[in-house]
Amino acid sequence: MRLIVNGNALEAEADTLDGLLGELGYEGNWYATAVNGEFVPGRERAQARLDEGDRVEILSPMKGG
Repeated sequence: MRLIVNGNALEAEADTLDGLLGELGYEGNWYATAVNGEFVPGRERAQARLDEGDRVEILSPMKGG
């Protein structure tokens, strides 16, 4: 399906947020995620279903200001 991830269009096989993160090579639970502007906690990613055209944001903490 076609998704927008961090502002970039891409084709993905995954139908859950957790599956998408694995497909994209994200490991660990130290980043923040949102689907269509709604925050998705780590414990809910496996149940967070994705649909065609969804906008996904994956954010990681950075040092500095």
